[in-house]
Amino acid sequence: MSNDAATATSATAVDGAQTERHPDAPAHGLGASLPPADARAKTEGTFPYASDLWAEGLLWAAVLRSPHAHARIVAIDTSAATGMPGVRAVVTHQDVPGDPSHGRSVVDRPVFASDVVRHHGEAIAAVAADHPDTARLAAAAIAVEFEVLEPVTDPEQAFAAEPLHPDGNLIRHIPLRFGDPDAAGEVIVEGLYRIGRQDPAPIGAEAGLAVPRPDGGVEIYTASTDPHTDRDRAAACFGLEQERVKVVVTGVPGATGDREDGSFQIPLGLLALRTGCPVKLAATREESFLGHAHRHPTLLRYRHHADAEGRLVKVEAQILLDAGAYADASSESLAAAVSFACGPYVVPHAFIEGWAVRTNNPPSGHVRGEGALQVCAAYEGQMDKLAAKLGLDPAELRLRNVLATGDLLPTGQTVTCPAPVAELLRAVRDYPLPTLPKDTPQDDWLLPGGPEGAGEPSAVRRGVGYAVGMVHMLGAEGADEVSTATVKVHDGVATVICAAVETGQGFTTLARQIVQDVLGVDEVHVAPVDTDQPPAGAATHGRHTWVSGGAVERAAKMVRTQLLQPLAHKFGMSTELLQIADGKITSYDGVLSTTVTEAMDGKELWATAQCRPHPTEPLDDAGQGDAFVGLAFCAIRAIVDVDIELGSIRVVEMAVAQDVGRVLNPAQLATRIEAGVTQGVGAALTENLRTPRGLVRHPDLTHYALPTSLDAPDIRIVSLVEERDVVAPFGAKPASAVPVVTSPAAIASAVRAATGRPVNRLPIRPQAAVATPSA
Repeated sequence: MSNDAATATSATAVDGAQTERHPDAPAHGLGASLPPADARAKTEGTFPYASDLWAEGLLWAAVLRSPHAHARIVAIDTSAATGMPGVRAVVTHQDVPGDPSHGRSVVDRPVFASDVVRHHGEAIAAVAADHPDTARLAAAAIAVEFEVLEPVTDPEQAFAAEPLHPDGNLIRHIPLRFGDPDAAGEVIVEGLYRIGRQDPAPIGAEAGLAVPRPDGGVEIYTASTDPHTDRDRAAACFGLEQERVKVVVTGVPGATGDREDGSFQIPLGLLALRTGCPVKLAATREESFLGHAHRHPTLLRYRHHADAEGRLVKVEAQILLDAGAYADASSESLAAAVSFACGPYVVPHAFIEGWAVRTNNPPSGHVRGEGALQVCAAYEGQMDKLAAKLGLDPAELRLRNVLATGDLLPTGQTVTCPAPVAELLRAVRDYPLPTLPKDTPQDDWLLPGGPEGAGEPSAVRRGVGYAVGMVHMLGAEGADEVSTATVKVHDGVATVICAAVETGQGFTTLARQIVQDVLGVDEVHVAPVDTDQPPAGAATHGRHTWVSGGAVERAAKMVRTQLLQPLAHKFGMSTELLQIADGKITSYDGVLSTTVTEAMDGKELWATAQCRPHPTEPLDDAGQGDAFVGLAFCAIRAIVDVDIELGSIRVVEMAVAQDVGRVLNPAQLATRIEAGVTQGVGAALTENLRTPRGLVRHPDLTHYALPTSLDAPDIRIVSLVEERDVVAPFGAKPASAVPVVTSPAAIASAVRAATGRPVNRLPIRPQAAVATPSA
């Protein structure tokens, strides 16, 4: 990665020029590079993750999972397991006292399979024992008689196949209609694109601890990203009132959607309630791959119409999402895919058909940029085809069509937020190109294949590609986005109480910065999260920067008013004439000067506030509606070296320009962007969870090829456009999802430029990058 990434983030794009932030940037508060409070503990290995939990009288859990992608369960015999020494309980579908099913948005997924298994790895039973090895042996001893059925693994076949679920195979269909169906352009390009199944691949696998309560309830300690939803689902399955189930969030080892699966948490609670003992589950890497949701594999067919100047006239597309066995977040992902199918471009006429269907493949769900990543790869492939057919520079073609504030999305929604897409694209286009390998022969090892690579330097071609991407902020289609926060101040120390989970996105650091900025209190603590606090919602789509950060700011401002009103009244002035900075309160005229601690006079001040953005609405039967609160944009120029004989690819550099609204923490922002780009590199080149006939092949980190530090390119953050969104608290936009969405499309574009090949599949296979020497 680039060594100057943090420095680059200190620059703000103003009319295309770079202006440096003042060297006397604040040491704390908004705009400062405040380090995370847990950074030291994480680097020293003392941070308490869920897998580190312990309790007196602890039992260990193991889950029996289906070895088949599709099978009828004829019989389950648990006698061998229950008779093993050390086994304390075995539970199956018959032991679920409440709702037998759970689900994120649609309650369609059984806690334990009863009559049929619908995907490889589906939970069938769970065991609690006094030793983890005993628990695993007991789970393996459960005898299940299967009648193996033919799996439906091709989503195109799901339409005509027998129903795989009582709710049918079609989860959602969105037909988007915008403009004149008879409109046509002078130039037409078509394409078929396939996007693979990317796994979140968390470094820390799922783990948790369930502890029974004296009132007959249970407490679940786990790395949840949405504890209140998890509690509500679990309580329904346990047949308990919500107040008798508590979810306590432990340290989350990063999350991109993979912590939202109740199939790990609910069996834990059932076993704790059955045994009356604490029960712990630490998933193996194989269980992790089999249990959590993945990115939706997607099939996309596109037809773009343009005039002779390259301006888009009409986009037609068919988008098919493979949801796997259960609905999960497929409806929301499809809405994003259909709505953003044309990209951040002005398209007068658009006709998009989108479907999400059930198959016997592993379930798909929330992974950064769901829906948006898949269509970005496709519409940018189309833009490259269009540029080639018209003989135009790819960046210039894009600039002729980019979206701006005031334009319409194909959903009919007006873009009211800042949309500096043209500025972003120009910034990456005009950034200097890196040197060629032939100019620095000592860097031969950087060629595709690395040191001792099999290829010849003469076979290497360099390609430059572009992509622009977009994501929506917060939930969509009428989701009630709300968060609650409390701020308390006593003896010069502030405490923030908010159920927003820190998943690595930096919310706890942001909360500290907000309180420092508003109250001038340097020492700020963020309380641990549990469901005794008011809900804050899921840690997705940049929600917590907006709604939870907004709630913290409002609560802090209410405390500020409580603090300043007595002083203002005493001196006969308005509180607006008083300011707080560096722990001191001063008046505009200098008459009043005191410290925050002196003004507190030993009192404890506190306030609770909510933040709820303006409402949205579901898409109608024609795919129309104001479905999104706001949008964020990114442009990336990718430079790749391709060995056109071997098909090996090295990403040399990624130049990133991003619409961030406002930089709240420069160092943290740089980290988020770099991480997002690197995750996109994995989606572009290596990450594809293979599932022949629905069976997960090699569910481990040895065969699932994650990009390492050696695979990460130089990431140059060349411009951060700080055009504040007036409806967002602080004017900031989410940072990490949009580079994930954009980078795979940019890499594919660069490989097309290097090879002359169409590159219509992600991840890019070596054979797709092989070209003739003249390419």
